[in-house]
Amino acid sequence: MSEFRQMRRKRQLLSEADSIAILQKATSGVLSLLTEEGYPYGVPISYVYTHGKLYFHSALSGHKLDAIRFHEKASFTVIDKDDIVPEKFTTFFRSVICFGKVHIIEDNEEKMQTLRLLSARYCPDQPGTEHEIASGFNHMCMICFEIDHISGKESIELVRAKENHAK
Repeated sequence: MSEFRQMRRKRQLLSEADSIAILQKATSGVLSLLTEEGYPYGVPISYVYTHGKLYFHSALSGHKLDAIRFHEKASFTVIDKDDIVPEKFTTFFRSVICFGKVHIIEDNEEKMQTLRLLSARYCPDQPGTEHEIASGFNHMCMICFEIDHISGKESIELVRAKENHAK
């Protein structure tokens, strides 16, 4: 038996490929961690997705890193669509949630490689990128989130629209 719950409304479940496409398209999400005090800590953050992993950058100290050091399990949520439809008393939504384990990258070569991935995503072809990376390298860290389970969901209205379009 999987440690992850099955979605109750299976018809609204996005495929793994669709969920990954959302991760590749979105530019930010919420990383949720557990603090030493036992409280959840959700922090909006930019990221890059590649090969079943998410990567984030961070300062060398702070609440986020303390929580990562305390407990390795985490979740990450991305909202792809959030259209409020007041006349129907609903929201047309599409989102993805990832569950996994998070750790600080200690190896400098891996840190540099993942920092370059992040930079390529947000600053493509930007002059001076390598200089910025080099000057900030020792003043920041990179975090790896290894995805154990991914689940995407969309509103029933979006499911129905796709079904009607396919007819």
